[in-house]
Order: sequence, then structure tokens, then C-alpha cells
Amino acid sequence: MVLKFNGAARTVTGSCHLITLDDGFKILLDCGLFQGEGKPKETWKLNNKWFFDPATIDVVILSHSHIDHTGRLPKLFKDGFRGKVYCTHATRSLAAIMLLDSAKIQEYDAAYYNKRQAKKRKKKDRTTRIPLYESIHVAPTMNLFTAHSYEQWFNIHPKVKAIFTDAGHILGSSCVTLKIKEGKKKITLGFTADIGRPNRPILRDPAPMPPADYVICESTYGDKDHESPPQQADTFLKIIQDTCVKRKGKLIIPAFSVGRTQEIVYMLDQMETKGVLPKIPVYVDSPLAINATTVFGAHPECYDDSLNEYLLIDPNPFGFNTLNYVRDANESKALNGKKEPCIIISSSGMANAGRVKHHLRNNVEDPNVTILIVGYCSPSTPGGKLRAGVETIRLFGEELKVNAKVKVMDSFSAHADQSEMIDFLQVHKKKLKKLFLVHGEYDTQKAFKYKLVGEGYKKIEIPDIGFEYDIN
Repeated sequence: MVLKFNGAARTVTGSCHLITLDDGFKILLDCGLFQGEGKPKETWKLNNKWFFDPATIDVVILSHSHIDHTGRLPKLFKDGFRGKVYCTHATRSLAAIMLLDSAKIQEYDAAYYNKRQAKKRKKKDRTTRIPLYESIHVAPTMNLFTAHSYEQWFNIHPKVKAIFTDAGHILGSSCVTLKIKEGKKKITLGFTADIGRPNRPILRDPAPMPPADYVICESTYGDKDHESPPQQADTFLKIIQDTCVKRKGKLIIPAFSVGRTQEIVYMLDQMETKGVLPKIPVYVDSPLAINATTVFGAHPECYDDSLNEYLLIDPNPFGFNTLNYVRDANESKALNGKKEPCIIISSSGMANAGRVKHHLRNNVEDPNVTILIVGYCSPSTPGGKLRAGVETIRLFGEELKVNAKVKVMDSFSAHADQSEMIDFLQVHKKKLKKLFLVHGEYDTQKAFKYKLVGEGYKKIEIPDIGFEYDIN
């Protein structure tokens, strides 16, 4: 059996890990889109390149619906894949809307690129681009999906069975465990994917995985610990009051449409219920986030006890009087002309696509504005550059001064921090033969490896893209 790493290897995005059994059966763990890895041309090349033949893949197992874990599935189908896709019920529901949204972005980006190329004076300098995939590829891809509940073993091959355990990361997220029989050998392989955080709102805590011989583990925040939940709420409220009450400015929050947006809205809802939220309008400016919030409402089986108790007080935890969901593009554009204090939550979380880029362009030079970064951003993205404290930023071809305040709250992250990941891995410690660190920046991974060695873990690998490991 051979394990090959085809994405999220010394990078955070593009999750894609291939298992090839001795009989040639191929299992793909995730099939994610690379996002903001290096310059746009480099990301484009990565997303167009396969390190295997898509037509030879027999099964894809998805950990969750985030685009950096699912976003190349329609391209996989477009390029020949016709196998089965396994995931949880909520992941299937979210993937249906997220992949269609991603397809529309692929179409728009290709058209925008070609339009700019057509303006070049010299024909020899012109290039054209076709979308990675289009909307027509999404429906047949979704027809390949088969959903399973948590904590139930199911067969994907005569010699392989799988189980999903709750990762507590986003709605429907899971860790994947495979039990594989090859000859006289019995191997257990675990894939943590994105590990969630204990004691977070909305979702249940991450559930323990079955102990495994080999584990592929995420490492996004392997070098740091997050702020505690009580401090988070206080810090968030202080930022709102300073920006919207004291300075009478806008608070702009780039946030991923699934998971992060719902958590922020839920926290604001709780503030409103307690009577501490200032009387200002709050806008969720993302059609995908609106659709995703509807999906959240349809999957209460994923809720934690605290949300179920809160539902007895407030039957709509994702809605309050001053909250406005913005679908229409013209309404979104009108927000840029508004001068009154408000909160705008808009995708994407890295600010490298979507409506939030327009909000940043129109507000980043205003000293009364606060831009709140609420999670990981690839360094080359606008969000990553703002995190790094740049004095100017280029948006839509314009070089703009960053006069707005930039605040960072990693406590909103749905990724476990260093201590939380170490606690989560304890179940594997006695049985573990090899630990592979993926889904992280290389320097962060090295820091995490050093910490794990101190905790008694010995055989740790940080694979680069294309790296193969023969488990036999």
C-alpha cells in the first residue's frame, strides 16, 4: 500500500491524499482547491495539475465541505473520475451549494482574465484561460455522492471499511478512519483532516478517533494557542464599540461563508439577546453564506447542547432585528456608499475573492474603519497581507493606503490550536507507527513537530507535494 501526498503538503490548502492498495484500488482522501498559494499564476497551475490519472480513482472520501477540501471534485469528474464519493449527510448538503458557487467563480475568473488579456496590444503576449470546471459539471458530480452518519462503519472495498467521527470543525465535518486488510496485515489509517475546537459554539466537540497505526494530521495552528472563549466575546464587543460607537465607522469582517460566518452571527445574536449589542445594522453580504445558514438550520443533529438550550430562548439563533442578509449585488454595492456605522460580514475569509474585496477597496483608506481578520489567511492573499501589517495594498489594480485599523482574532478559527491538537492525538500515541503532518505552513509544521517530539512522538514526517510513502 502506497500513500501519496498531492496537496496541503507544506501548504495549508489543496487537501488531497492518495492511497493505492496492493490490488490497484485507489482511494482519494479529499480533493481540494489550492487557494492563495504563491502568486495567482502558481495557484492556477497547481489547480490544473494532477499527480495521478483522475479516471483511475475508485473512491473519494471527503472530510468536510470547505473548498480547500472539495473544490476540485468537479474538475476530477470533468477529467474522467466516475467512482463514488463518500461523506456525511451535512457535508453533502453543503457541498451541493458550495461547489456550484465555486463553479460560478471559476467561470467568472476565466472570463475576467480573458477580457484583460484581450486588451493587450501585442497578440504574442495574449493567453486565454478556460475555467477549471463549469456549473454543468456540478450536478453529475453530486450524483456520485453517498452519505453516511457518524460512528457507523461502512465498506468501500471488500478489504477496506471506513468510519466518520465528528471533527467539530464545521457542520458535517469528520475525521476519517480506514481499516485495511492486505494479505495477513491489518492496518488502521487515520485522517484527522481539520480538527475542530472543544467548547466552541454551535457544534459538538471533536470526537475521539479509533486508534490508528498511521495518522495524517493537520497542523494549521501547530505553533500557537488561541484566546479563550470568554476573552473572545469581550474582545469582539470592545472592537464593535470602539469602531461603530466611538469612531462611528464600519467594521468589515472577511469571513468564510460556511462555519465562520454562522459562528459570528450566532455570537452577535447572543449579544443582542443580552442587550449589549449596539443598535447598529449588521449585514451578511454573501449569497453563499445565506444559503449555508439555511443548511445549518436543516441539520440540528450536529448541534451541541448549549445551542439546543439556547433554542429554547431564541428559536432563531441566526437572526435578530438589526441583522440583514444581502443577496442582491446592487444592494451589496450600495453598502459602500453608506456612511453610518455598521458591521459587514462578507466572504471570502482570505479576502482574495468575492464581495469583501470591493468593501476593502472602498474602505481600507478610511481611518474610522476596522478590518477584523478572524482566521488563517495565506500570506500572498489580501487577508494575509493585512495580517502582516502592510502599509499599502493592491486591490483591483489600485495601490491603496491601509489607513483602517486592522485587528486579528484567531480565536474565531475553527482549527484546533497546538495544545488542542496534542490532546486530540493522545488516543493514537500507543499504537502509532508514523505521523504525517499536512495542512500547514512549513515553518509552523516544523515548530509543531518539535513540540510533538517533546511530547514523546518519534516517527514524524512532513511530506512535500508528490511525496510517496510505502506503508508495506
